[in-house]
Order: sequence, then C-alpha cells, then structure tokens
Amino acid sequence: MLNSTIDNENNELDISLKPIFSDMLKYAPSKLFGIAGNAVIVPVYTNLLSPEQYGIYTISLAVLSFLCILFSDWVGLSGLRFFRQHQIQNGVSKYLSTLIMLLAVNICSMFVIAYLFRSCFYDFFKIPSKLFLVILILIIPVAIRALLFQILRAQIKPGAFTVSTIINQILTILISVFVIKYFHLGGISILIGMFISIGIIDIVLMFQSNIFDYFKCERPRIDTLKTLFIYGVPIAVASISLWFITQSNKFILRHFNGFSDVGLYGVAYGLTFPILMTLFAIITIAAFPRIINLYEDKKDVRPIISKLTAYFMLIAFPLAVLSSLYSSDIVEIFANAKFEKASMLIPYFAFGAVFLSFAEYTTMQYHLANKTYINTILKVFTGILGLGLNFILIKHYGILGAGIATLITNFIYFLSSTIIVLPNLNWQIPYREILKIVLSFVPLFILFFIFKNSNLLHPIIQILILLVVYYAAYYSFSFVRISSIK
Repeated sequence: MLNSTIDNENNELDISLKPIFSDMLKYAPSKLFGIAGNAVIVPVYTNLLSPEQYGIYTISLAVLSFLCILFSDWVGLSGLRFFRQHQIQNGVSKYLSTLIMLLAVNICSMFVIAYLFRSCFYDFFKIPSKLFLVILILIIPVAIRALLFQILRAQIKPGAFTVSTIINQILTILISVFVIKYFHLGGISILIGMFISIGIIDIVLMFQSNIFDYFKCERPRIDTLKTLFIYGVPIAVASISLWFITQSNKFILRHFNGFSDVGLYGVAYGLTFPILMTLFAIITIAAFPRIINLYEDKKDVRPIISKLTAYFMLIAFPLAVLSSLYSSDIVEIFANAKFEKASMLIPYFAFGAVFLSFAEYTTMQYHLANKTYINTILKVFTGILGLGLNFILIKHYGILGAGIATLITNFIYFLSSTIIVLPNLNWQIPYREILKIVLSFVPLFILFFIFKNSNLLHPIIQILILLVVYYAAYYSFSFVRISSIK
C-alpha cells in the first residue's frame, strides 16, 4: 500500500515536471548561446580595451543595473507574477495598460530625479556627466525589453524568447566591436552597441508578445497598482540590497585602487557570474511560471522545487569546483595576458554565483505566498553585511577582499532563506541526491591530481574528461539503493 502511494506521488511529480523540462529545452538554446556570447565578450573586449577602459565599462553596467532595479526591473517581475491571475479573469488588457503606464511614469521620474540630484549621482558613482547621460538614455530600451521578456515568460513562449535573446547577443557584440574600432570611444562604445541592439530587439518583442492585440489604452486600475506596489517594491528594495552584495565592491575598488583593478574584477566577474548564472537560469526561467500556475491551482509545489534543486546541484557544484581548480587556465585562455591577476577571484565568484542562484529556489516560497518583504529583509541584512565586508576586506586585502566578501555574503543570503521558512512552502532537502553528488566528486578529484602531475592534455580537454567521469560516477550511484537516506 505504501509503495503504491509512493508510486502515485512519483507519477504526479513526473507529470508536473514534464512541461517544465519541455520548456527548458526550448529556453536552453538562448541560454547556451548567452553563455557562448559571454565567453566571447571577455576575450574580444579585453583585447580591444585597456584595463582602465574595461573598468569604465564594468562601472557603467553596475550603474545601469542600479537604476534599472529602482525604476524598471520590479515592474516586469510583478507583471510576470500576476499575469496568470488576470488571464483567468479575462483582464489582461487592463492589466497591461496598468503595467505600461507604471513603467512610463517610473522612467520619467528617473529622469527628473537624475536631473535634480545629478551632482549627488556624480559623487556617489564617481563617473563623468557624459557617461551618466549615456547610461540614462540606455535605460529606456533596457526597461522596455525587461517588461516584454517577462510578458513572454508569462505567456510561456520559450521559442520567441530564445530567438530574441540570441539576436540581441549577436547584435550587441557586432555593433560594439564596430564602434570600438572605428569611433575609438573606449568603454562607452559597448553602451552604444547595447542601445542600438536592444532598441531593435524591443521592436521584435512587441510583435512576438502580441502586445498590440492585448494592449488597449485604458485607465489604470488602482487595485492592480496597489497589488503591483505591494509585491514589487519589496523586490526592488531586496534587489538594491543584492546590488550592494554583488556590485558595490566595484566602486570600493575604484575608490582604493582605481579603474585598473575594477577591470581585473570585471574579467573575473565576466568569466563566472554571467556564464554560470545564465546556465543555471535554464531551470528557473522555465520552472517559475509553471510553478506559479500550479500554486495558483492549489497544488503542493514543494516536491517539484526539491527535485529541481537536486538537478541544480548536480550541474552547479562540479562547474564551480572545476572553475576553481582551473582558474589560471581559464583566464589565460579567455582573457588578454594583462588581466592574468583576475584568476585569484575566480573560485570566490564561481561559488558565490552558485549560492546566489541556489537562493532563487529557496526564496521562491516568498514570491508564491506574496510575502516578498521577507526576502527584502534578508537581502537588506546581507546587503549591509556585504557592504561592510567589502569595505574592510578590500581596504586590507585589495582585490582579493572583493572575492572573499562576495562569497561570504551570497552564502549567508542562501543560508538565511533555508532557515526562515513559510508553512507548507519549506524546501524539502533532497538528501539522497546530495549524497550521490558528494560521492561522485571522489573519482573526479583522483583523476584531477593525476592530470595535475602529468600535464599531457589541454586544460579544456581535462575539464571535459573530469565532467564525464563525474556524471558517470553519479549515474552509477543512481543504480545503488541508499536505503538509509530518505
């Protein structure tokens, strides 16, 4: 009888996971191409730009992300969360009208605030006025793209999302390289390339999302606005705190060491966070809309989230370990020789990216229960902690301090989200899968030490062989019944 119940639960879990896996396959090309694009960006840009100019580009992206968090990103995320609810009620037109109006008002407010407090922004970010103006203008297409991408996710159109992402990546690189080579504008060239490419993609997304069929110019609904603010504002506050965890170290480095160290930081960051988190996002970008729908239909989503975390750990931890073991080789292969010191940051950033991505699963409970203020509190706490750690560690240990602070704060954020849980939404830890993952590292480390002493194969080939050994060991352990672990 017990076995029959377990079999039924497993069948229900498989049925729920099947559409998620199907969507993952459709999203995968865009994410894998994004990984390739991020891997290409670093060698291309580091060979065309000096460490100082690459540092300016890195700082610009940090400022851009800061302003997007405040004025646009949370609108798109809120739009995703409640799209299904309004779709059921046949109120999508009014909902989109409210979203678009809210985004437009936010962008206009941003320009007004930026103008009134421009000197404060210049002093805070330590950037010239012309660069700040370019960033402000760039936010317009970036904000539109963010909203339209979330609408595509809500409509569950992974194919359209994939095509747009790939085109955007190609256009940005090509246009940026063209501007760098022929106009000699340094780091600003990449921002100009982004503006042109994202503007083109915005037009494509408008047709892919069929927004003209949905959208009607109607009076915004006050109750919808209230819901969006209650859900979205805590997300914005939480994201700002997360920004302090992952981005503030660039400005502190700029203060103590100048743009050159920021350039080194940018290389290490570019070879870890964008690549690893893009890969890890293949699961969450497909799963979250489906999980929202299941939760709205009163289903228990904990077994699904637990199963997905097992897959995440299976993918994430070997990549972080191998990135750490081969950090010097990775920087040597993908960056110009003048950036070789960036390798010391790779291990800290790789594991920092893992724990930050892991937290997307453990904090999903707060989004489902519409209690994002809890996530906000966690991020504010870790953001303040991260800011303090960055300042102290960078002051005493230089660029290495930025890596240590990033790892500590991201791990504490993840750990906090596993301690503070909501009823019926707690993360069910997949103990059996964790044990198999740990055991699979044994043959990996044995073979690594053999490779280290032989130096017969290229590092990339070694990494691929080690991954094959790791997954072969894992699937071998899958045939062994570990009855003592529930």
